[in-house]
Parts: sequence; C-alpha cells; structure tokens
Amino acid sequence: MLDRRHRFRRAARTAAVAAIGVVVLASCGSDTGPSNKQNALRPAGPNAKKILDLTRPFFWVAVVIGLGVLFGTIYVAIRFRAKPGEDREPKQVHGNTKLEVSWTIIPALILAIMAVPTIATVFSLAKRPSGPDVVHVTVSARQWWWQYTYTDPNNGIITANEMHIPIDVPVALTLVGPPKCSGDGCYNNGVIHSFWVPELNGKKDVVPGRTQFLTIEASRPGTFLGQCAEYCGLSHANMRLRVIAEPMDQYKTWVQSQLDVKPKADLEKGVEADKWGCQSCHSFEAKVAGAVAPNLTKLATRCAFAGDIFTTNKENLTNWIYNAPSLKPMGNLTQHMPNFSEQGMTKDEAASIAQFLLDNTNSGSVPPPECKS
Repeated sequence: MLDRRHRFRRAARTAAVAAIGVVVLASCGSDTGPSNKQNALRPAGPNAKKILDLTRPFFWVAVVIGLGVLFGTIYVAIRFRAKPGEDREPKQVHGNTKLEVSWTIIPALILAIMAVPTIATVFSLAKRPSGPDVVHVTVSARQWWWQYTYTDPNNGIITANEMHIPIDVPVALTLVGPPKCSGDGCYNNGVIHSFWVPELNGKKDVVPGRTQFLTIEASRPGTFLGQCAEYCGLSHANMRLRVIAEPMDQYKTWVQSQLDVKPKADLEKGVEADKWGCQSCHSFEAKVAGAVAPNLTKLATRCAFAGDIFTTNKENLTNWIYNAPSLKPMGNLTQHMPNFSEQGMTKDEAASIAQFLLDNTNSGSVPPPECKS
C-alpha cells in the first residue's frame, strides 16, 4: 500500500516538473513575450481591445469550469476507487432525469449568455468607418508579399509590405486576392491568405475572387508586426508585414515623401533595365503597381523587403538581386524573382544595382523609420 502511494507521488512530481519545464522552455524564444510586436494581449487600438475585452472574461469562465471538472474527476477517482482486495461492481444507475436535464440546460444557458456580447462585438468590428478623416487602403495579397494602394484623393501611393497609418484615425482596409488563372500570363496563384496584425485587430481571410473588409486603428505610435495567418504555399512563413503608426503630421510628411520620386526613366536606366529587365516586373512610378512584383520607387524608405523578412541594406539587397530563390523558396510559381547568377550576373553587378537603389529610392524622403522587429 505504501509502495503504491510512493509511486503515485513520484509520478505526480515528475508530471509537475515536466509541465513547468515545458512552460519555461516555451517562453525562452526570442519571438515570444510581450515585446514581440505580435501580442494580442497588448492591444494598441480600439478594435484589438474589443476582442481582448470579449475573450478575457470567457477565458476565466473556462478556467473555472475546467478546474471544476479536473478536481471533480480527481476527487471521484480517489474517493470511490476500488480498495485493495475489494471485489465489487459500481452501483448501476439507469437514469437520473434531474441530472440529465441540469447538465444539458446549464451549458446551454452559459453559451446563450456568452453569445450576446460575442454577437455585439462581431457586428461592431464589422462596421465600416465613414467620414472625411478615414484612411482607405486596398490590400492585395500576393505570393508571398503584400501590396498596399492608398485610395484617398490626392494620394494613390502604391507600396509593399510596410503600411504607414496615422494614430487615432480609422483605417479602412479593402482586402483582395489574385484570381485563379492558368497559362503563361498567370502569376500569384489564387490561394487563400489571411491578413493579421494582432495588436490592431483580429485576422481576416483574403479569398480569391472576393472582397473582404477590415478596420485597423492605432491609439499610440509604434511599429506593429503582422503576417499571413493562413497557409498559402512554400513561403507562407515568409509573408510578413508591418504597420507603422505615427502622429498625423508625420504621416502627412511620409505621404508627401512617397510622392517625391525621381523620374521613371532615370530609375530604370540606373538598374540596368535594358539588360536585366527589372521594369518588366517592377514599377518605378509612385502610383503604378508592378506587373508581378513590388513597386520600387521608395524601396530604401522601407525597413525590410521580400515580404518584410530581410532588413533593407546593401548586403541583403545584393544577395537578393543575385540569387533570390536561394533566400526565399519560390516553389512552382510561374513568375518570380529569378536567379540572376544563372543568367550571367556577377556579384559586383548585383552590388552596383543594390547601391543604386539605396541611393535613388530615398530622395526627398524623411529618414527611414526606426526598424524594429
């Protein structure tokens, strides 16, 4: 008897130590914790706060119920366990109407009560903002990067991966995905993506052939990271994004800087467009989208590139231009950034193009924002 108790206690201690170890190890990663910029428990805007305000009481209700079930199960297992040498069958119960009705009605009532604030929150988050101060951005999901088109009058900026917004202003996002297609002209296969910036709002799927809507708003300045939250192919994990929220005067300065660009012809010539065909995929005009790839007119003002995974500097740009598929798997996409090293490009030529882009896609701009990841 004593031996059985000893084994039970030892097993319980082992399980407790293992559970604590798992929690500790899970918290050791560099991308975890309150400062990882993707923490839904630290909302930075009213929409994210509504979600947290809804889930927090539900979490504690679940904790109470879960603990009740757990300790009830342990109590029954210990209190009514078969004793050594005891030979008996449990009392046969063929039905208890009161108990059966109770454990059916009580959970139903709990769910009904929880449904009221849930539905109210869903409708509140789905409401589309209106008014002259609202910023409108069309988000186009690609494989594997994000394109942003600012559709407000006198704006029309087209950029990639990095979205600037003013604080305390609703930003209405129209999310669109590429249509399914086939043939030589097909690119960015029509797969489902999901736009998610946890500190600003919940996730919203981007479905080919459909238009979705999402509102984000930041109540404080900062850089908020996000990513695609729906598996979309080989480089799904490399489809990241960032939202930089800043005071209105800084936002307006950024908008003006994005419109102040060098002539298209000068940029195309500088990146040896005739030789390597950069302009066939990329755009060098502030308000024109690239055929299949990001607009490059303000590349140097962005913190990162290639789906927001590489810091924008000469070394990273050189390696990307020289052999992009070795840095970001492209899979079977019909059109993607090619391996120029196989087409005769030297590392020095790639470095020359990278330096030109850094020097000429930042003219007239405010200094790049502090790039925190």
